[in-house]
Amino acid sequence: MVKVLFIGDIVGRPGRRLISDRLAFLVDQFQIDLTVANAENAAAGFGLTQDVVAELLDLGIDVLTTGNHVWDKKDGLICLEQEAKLLRPANYPDDVPGRGHGIFQTSAGIPIAIMNLEGRVFMGDLDCPFRKADTLLQEIAGSAKIILVDFHAEATSEKGALGAFLDGRVSALIGTHTHVQTADERVLPGGTAFISDVGMSGARDSVIGIRKELSIQRFLTQLPVKYEVAKHDPVLCGVVVTICESDGRALKIERVQMPASG
Repeated sequence: MVKVLFIGDIVGRPGRRLISDRLAFLVDQFQIDLTVANAENAAAGFGLTQDVVAELLDLGIDVLTTGNHVWDKKDGLICLEQEAKLLRPANYPDDVPGRGHGIFQTSAGIPIAIMNLEGRVFMGDLDCPFRKADTLLQEIAGSAKIILVDFHAEATSEKGALGAFLDGRVSALIGTHTHVQTADERVLPGGTAFISDVGMSGARDSVIGIRKELSIQRFLTQLPVKYEVAKHDPVLCGVVVTICESDGRALKIERVQMPASG
């Protein structure tokens, strides 16, 4: 069996401190073989910098996935070009920086394919994530039996549909982007672990990681209020997926919510 820990969207410094504070404990508690985290909001709540990417990898995260906010800082484009452990959604145009999938290995040498895709409902005008997933599966055929998908999307319906579309062809489809952990984790009939959204790692006393008063002000005035990351009551959200090494089928998916140690 292989155990993969997927950590939900890391939001700013509070999210990074949670990783520093709790990752080693989680890896030991669940006997994790590979850790993946969505990091598109890890630098001050929007985008990435080279220093932040290096910090997260140094803390023990094996692969970083992203989404639509990966483009928010120019430094993030340099990260995408230089860091092989950093992915961006694969269904952006081919000539943008970075790559959307890769083959990574556990410490025991077991190959695991990671795919990063972005949804289109209430999102950008991108290539079809369903067809792109088909193309990527053809590209990685024979390279890894264990395949994990980070589907960065807004609509639960789109996430559920892609989960059903890929059921039995990937080991897990983990939804990201909404920052709210859902309670629909399950293993689909074909052996694919699924959750609509894994949640965020950041301040729970917030509006999806942002200071509440700023979010309220924006809704009241409809003006472009500058958002700032909230700091209080930080909680790490994620899932642990247990996968059969021989055929890549998921055996179990468990939700994780862990506060800071104090």
